[in-house]
Amino acid sequence: MDSKALEEYSNKSKKPQVRMLDTHVFTLMLDMKYSDAQTLVTEGIYIFLGRGWLVTIHPSAVDLTSIVKRILEEKNRPLLESSVDALYYSILSSIVDKYEQLLTAVELSVVDMEKRSVHKRPSKQMLEHLDDLSRQIIVLRRHFWHIRDVINFLIHVQEERPDIKYLKIVYDDINQLINLVESYQDTVNSTRELYIANISLLMNDTVKTLTVFSAVLLPLTFISSVFGMNGLDLNNIWRVPFGFVLVMAIMAASAAALFAFLKAKQWILVREDAKQANKRKKQGERSMQR
Repeated sequence: MDSKALEEYSNKSKKPQVRMLDTHVFTLMLDMKYSDAQTLVTEGIYIFLGRGWLVTIHPSAVDLTSIVKRILEEKNRPLLESSVDALYYSILSSIVDKYEQLLTAVELSVVDMEKRSVHKRPSKQMLEHLDDLSRQIIVLRRHFWHIRDVINFLIHVQEERPDIKYLKIVYDDINQLINLVESYQDTVNSTRELYIANISLLMNDTVKTLTVFSAVLLPLTFISSVFGMNGLDLNNIWRVPFGFVLVMAIMAASAAALFAFLKAKQWILVREDAKQANKRKKQGERSMQR
């Protein structure tokens, strides 16, 4: 086997690649799985294909032996009737098939984030989870791109071989996985935008509430400051001056007037159906003006 190809294994290289050497073909594929919800673990699978022989080198964490056994049990007759290339292509196909299980976990995480962004109050932890998920999707997409380049190169170089049909199926599968990953990335970006929009809505509601309190309390503070009132005479609390009653009445009337004004402007205590009706009314007026 080629010394430079073996050097890729000794250096634990994990970038998918293919090399057409003098006596054999060297292919580096990846086994990917999640150790937990946020950690993607990748292991290199080093495949050497020669004339009538096939050698694979991989870490013990990669259960490639069971994959080969399953291939031989399910596709025994075609492999016996064909060359060792069919086994090589079937191994590549089985490795790519495992990526579908990986994307199932990603899809569940994306759906969970969508639900949480709508039904739960926004939090800093959720934004961090979205960023982690986005980075994982970017890493997956980059790996899938490299693997697609490997498969595409093999198809064009070995297009005259009769077993190349197995490899074309693998190419279609990896293309579908790339499309899924890109759609997940778009969904994560949309979820992040929805999350930021929810934060803006909550902030607007908070500012609106504080503004209403300020609008009601400021006139009352002004009136009390004009009359120089610091409170009642606690030594004779049962005797309430008429001026105090008058000022309190003015303050109550001012607060009620401001409350009615804010409600008439539909800034407070507005139902959703009323908002929609008002919006449709304004749109109708604009269309009539046009």
